[in-house]
Amino acid sequence: MTATTSASAAARPEPRQRYVQCASGAGLHRVAYTEWGDPDNPRVLLCVHGLTRSGRDFDRVAAEFADTYRVVCPDVVGRGLSSWLANPNFYAVPQYVADMVTLIARLDVETVDWFGTSMGGLIGMALAGLPDTPIRKLLLNDVGPHLEPVAVKRIGDYLGKPARFESLQQGVDYAAQLAQSFGPLTPDEWREINTPLLREQDGAWVLRYDPRIAQPFAAVTEEAAKLGEAALWHALAAFKGPVLVVRGEQSDLLSRDTVAKMVATGPAVSSAEIAGVGHAPAFLAAEQIALARQFFIGTAANAR
Repeated sequence: MTATTSASAAARPEPRQRYVQCASGAGLHRVAYTEWGDPDNPRVLLCVHGLTRSGRDFDRVAAEFADTYRVVCPDVVGRGLSSWLANPNFYAVPQYVADMVTLIARLDVETVDWFGTSMGGLIGMALAGLPDTPIRKLLLNDVGPHLEPVAVKRIGDYLGKPARFESLQQGVDYAAQLAQSFGPLTPDEWREINTPLLREQDGAWVLRYDPRIAQPFAAVTEEAAKLGEAALWHALAAFKGPVLVVRGEQSDLLSRDTVAKMVATGPAVSSAEIAGVGHAPAFLAAEQIALARQFFIGTAANAR
């Protein structure tokens, strides 16, 4: 670890670990979230992670934005420190939207800004398109209404597969291999974002997500996928607030054609592309965080 990284980590504020009780058709469950910044700040940034990730992916973003926002980073149900659902059929966007509405009610604010990576962006689009949505601004990190089939297949090939590791480092390396398209991260950066994805169990290390999330993912039919895509295009067109679509230059999930269609569809959609990165930009690098800061706050970090 470099001296700069050490100093940055030492200066980083500590998050508060909290939980909120939510409901599904199968009963109650808890959604964990980390919270940064002034707990009484009415200006909230909600950061929602990708399919098998955790809210701790946003630690650097949260630390950078905590001077302006109350930053809230949930573990979507079935991931991280959140409960696993009794019925895996509820692992789908409608349930995730309902959980986020409950979380926003817990935060006791009228509006939020939303930073969604991959699955987190799909949840954000669905919520943003609802009448009286609480979302004010929406950053979509490498995701859109249309998902390229080659990437969906790639994700389905590893999703839910059993994996046990003899050491934490083996687990970190495995998660890094799955997420190698995030960008050229350092070993310390991979350890930073992947350690929260793992837990010790019976003398080994295992991934901290419910493998049953693969069941509804695999069960999506072509017809259901088309209906879901149409609903998201409608949601994007309905949302009146500013949207920034960030694409990894080498992304296999979000095409340039889809980004162009998104810009043409939404009332206030802009886009940016990050070089040398696939699906999805990790937002650990200073220039990536500055891009998000410019969108949400209007000033780069070094201009504060």
